[in-house]
Amino acid sequence: MNKIFMNFLDKFVVVFIDDILIYSKSEEDHELHLRTILETLREHQLYAKFSKCEFWLKEVGFLGHILSAGGIAVDPAKIKDVEEWKAPTTQTQVRAFLGLAGYYRKFVEGFSSIVRPMTQLLKKDRKFEWTDKCEASFQELKKRLISIPILIMSDIKKPFDVYYDASKIGLRCVLMQEGKVIAYLS
Repeated sequence: MNKIFMNFLDKFVVVFIDDILIYSKSEEDHELHLRTILETLREHQLYAKFSKCEFWLKEVGFLGHILSAGGIAVDPAKIKDVEEWKAPTTQTQVRAFLGLAGYYRKFVEGFSSIVRPMTQLLKKDRKFEWTDKCEASFQELKKRLISIPILIMSDIKKPFDVYYDASKIGLRCVLMQEGKVIAYLS
């Protein structure tokens, strides 16, 4: 799928295995993009099952995110999962929570600093001990994941702003465009 849509990827289409997401800034552009993708499928003798297709959506869930004209947000079902998550009692449970949280790290400013007490529990030959710092880290990350912002989708035609802060122990930065956050990195 990536090979077939190579010329269109990240311009107006995203492909994940057999899911095709077509996005556009206007209805006119969308009509053209939709036609282009359907014609490309036909040229390669590939067909979409009509009953599995949805067209002209203003908002769509895709890979744990909700995409709309307003930007990118975390799927509310994932927020509910985070709200109900109990404090880990094993390294495996810490890994599972950090796996979910890490998928959404671009939404959380200072992610690495927040999770540090929990990541320390994952070191080899370290006895699992859930401390007050771990609990505070866990609760802060849950709070941040539940109240995460909507990020904007970048426009490669517009200038980007990168704000960063570096030290001997870490790096934080924010990628922005027109005063709005695209992603947090740490």
